[in-house]
Order: sequence, then structure tokens, then C-alpha cells
Amino acid sequence: MTENEISKIIVDTCYRIHVELGPGLFESVYEEILAYELMQQGLQLVRQQAIPVVWKEVKMDLGFRADLIVENKVLIEIKSVEVIAPVHQKQVLTYLKLTGIKLGLLINFNEALIKNGITRIVNKL
Repeated sequence: MTENEISKIIVDTCYRIHVELGPGLFESVYEEILAYELMQQGLQLVRQQAIPVVWKEVKMDLGFRADLIVENKVLIEIKSVEVIAPVHQKQVLTYLKLTGIKLGLLINFNEALIKNGITRIVNKL
């Protein structure tokens, strides 16, 4: 399955979740439900995956945590904030660079329309 095929499944699933629950819940709630729904569709994923930082050839395990990584091809960063700040997009791009993953989705569930809350971020795709 390609990054784009996986991304379509994720976006469709986010839409269904948002229609049912709407905005305003904690990020952790959306993460839990999205992970459950994606696994029900047969996708493999990891939650809160540690992303180490390599500095001068030294791997430092104190790096970051990605909310979800689906099929080891699409990284998802979930937000439930009033406004996505430019730093959020840069955060996802940094995660992509550190992991070598090519596609990231920044998803803000705190939007009236979920389509306005999904940002696609690519790393050499």
C-alpha cells in the first residue's frame, strides 16, 4: 500500500470520527479512537513512537514522540487547538526527517470542518 492510499484511509477515518464526535475533545481521545479505527481496518500502527535524535553520530533517545505511525509510511501528529501554528508544521517535517518517513499528516480536530484541519506535509516524496 502506498503513502497516498494509506493517507486516504486516514483522512476518511478522521472525517467519520469528526462527524460523530465533533471538535473540542482532548488530543488523547482523538488519538485513541483513530488508532482503534485504523487497526479495525487492518492497518499496522505504533502509538507514541519515540523518535531519537542523532547528534554527531551519537543516538540520543531523549528525542520526540510521534502520535501515530501507520504502516511505517505515514506519520500522524494530532492536535486539538484553536489555531495551527507554523511551528506545528515544522515539527512534523522534523519528525519526518528524523524517521526517514516521506508523508506526514498534521490533523487538528478542533475545526468546524475537518477538511480545514488536515495538513499534508511531505519529506522527499
